[in-house]
Amino acid sequence: MSIKEIQDEIVDEFSMFDDWMQRYEYIIDLGKGLPLIDERHKTEDNIITGCQSKVWVHAEMQQDKVVFTADSDAILTKGIIAILIRAFSNQKPAAILAADTEFIDEIGLKEHLSPTRANGLVSMIKKLKMYALAFEAKN
Repeated sequence: MSIKEIQDEIVDEFSMFDDWMQRYEYIIDLGKGLPLIDERHKTEDNIITGCQSKVWVHAEMQQDKVVFTADSDAILTKGIIAILIRAFSNQKPAAILAADTEFIDEIGLKEHLSPTRANGLVSMIKKLKMYALAFEAKN
């Protein structure tokens, strides 16, 4: 499935909810299903700077695709990174770099986050793209 198809699926899922309390609950549920980062990858190098809570992201190449794992010490942030990982994990580095993040605006996520959480969201996206850039440069 392409990144765009996954993003469209996420937008469809969020459109089923009537209000933002339901959407927050859904984001928290998504966080509970996050593929967790191995404890040995919870290092300073893998912490996303710019987030008010701690978020760790690890990436590795499997075949020719980037596979992300993550964790956070905050339940909402864990859900946000879960959404991003769902969209970008198991994709080729070039596809991750070329992908836009309009789906974030379409589901209204950024406008319903505190300014510090919105900055953290931008930092998460940058980190995922930086990993993709590093893997692309190695090829």
